[in-house]
Amino acid sequence: MALEVFHKDETLQMRRKLIGQSCRLFFSHDPVKIMRARGQYLYDENGMQYLDCISNVQHVGHCHPSITQAAAAQMDLLYSNTRFLHDNIVLYANRLAATLPKKLCVFYFVNSGSEANDLALRLARQYTRHQDVIVLDYAYHGHLTSLIDISPYKFRKLEGQKEWVHVAPLPDTYHGIYREDHLDPGQAYADTVKSLIEEAHKKGRKISSFFAESLPSVGGQIIFPTGYCKRVAESVHEAGGVYVADEIQTGFGRVGSHFWAFQLQGEDFCPDIVTVGKPMGNGHPIACVATTEEIADAFTANGVEYFNTFGGNPVSCAIGLAVLDVIEKEDLRGNAVRVGGHLIQLLLQLQTKHPLVGDVRGVGLFIGMELVKDRVSRKPATEEAAHLVRRLKEERIVISTDGPWDSVIKFKPPMCFSIEDAERVSTLPDRYTQIQHPPCEAHKVEDAVPLDVAKEV
Repeated sequence: MALEVFHKDETLQMRRKLIGQSCRLFFSHDPVKIMRARGQYLYDENGMQYLDCISNVQHVGHCHPSITQAAAAQMDLLYSNTRFLHDNIVLYANRLAATLPKKLCVFYFVNSGSEANDLALRLARQYTRHQDVIVLDYAYHGHLTSLIDISPYKFRKLEGQKEWVHVAPLPDTYHGIYREDHLDPGQAYADTVKSLIEEAHKKGRKISSFFAESLPSVGGQIIFPTGYCKRVAESVHEAGGVYVADEIQTGFGRVGSHFWAFQLQGEDFCPDIVTVGKPMGNGHPIACVATTEEIADAFTANGVEYFNTFGGNPVSCAIGLAVLDVIEKEDLRGNAVRVGGHLIQLLLQLQTKHPLVGDVRGVGLFIGMELVKDRVSRKPATEEAAHLVRRLKEERIVISTDGPWDSVIKFKPPMCFSIEDAERVSTLPDRYTQIQHPPCEAHKVEDAVPLDVAKEV
């Protein structure tokens, strides 16, 4: 039986009536109604194609046939409670273990990145017997209450910073306190974390963990300076804490050269806990926490069973296995290197032509283009960035902004993004020329893109 299909205006009217208004849409002034998708392309109710530059959730491409076939086949066979014994969960855990450092060998499966980070917080506190958490400024780690508390991007708009939360400067070498001309920004930023720990100790507080995305996304598509993570981990370990790497937006080969973004920091760096989510199910709700035997044993020793009804169920794990197969068979990591490198070069060419483009940064298919009022002051060009998002949407290219001032145009497309797609999104210079002029009233930032939603994809 076919589902009823409404006219776009009727769908929008019903949504406004039935769905909480804090659940915002992309392009809220004129939302796109998407009816189907394939690969890196979206199609609206009129069959018009849009190029998707931001759906990192659909990691190997929208509606990949291998994923849907694996899901349907397993769903037709068994979709059980996870307390029954089944092969898929151990097969999938074994495949994940092969991509990670050997010490990260124990897995907990959950349904979302928020659940994964919440569990990581529990693991860290149980293992260390400490309470306090260090996070990076502008960080976002999920929508649960426990995670709002460690997400400056959110808590600054709500109840504020808890006494057990310590906020370290974002290691941003473009806007931050230590910039690209610093002799060793990795060490300098790591020292700010060490100072936070010392200040906490003076107050009688103890650090359970340092939480950070391996490449901060909401913070503005930030690439950590060399050596930063290793040096932070050393200070955190000395304080009796653990290092938690949030790979929910960056894992599964998005950086191209490595399977996990934390591996960009070198073979001598390994987190104590890694959280993964969005890309692992290609849109299906599956997420995971990977940790060490020591941390897992401490969690078991508390005597409280950890139980997740759906986390790691046979269907979810079948989908996860299919995603890993597609990444390998279609050489999506290699594609990220080739296409991401080409896109960065195209954006750098735009930077040479247009003063509005202040910085281009990224690795693989995790790329940011920062817009500025002028390159000397580096004042963020927030309105211009929102105007650009709107203009590209009018040309059926879906893109959005990130960063503390929403001035970074972000690129986190499905991993099947092509050379032709990269050229399509970057080779009409008059788009960029025109946005150097102040946007008109119709293009005010609050009308151009729902920034909170755009950041969290």
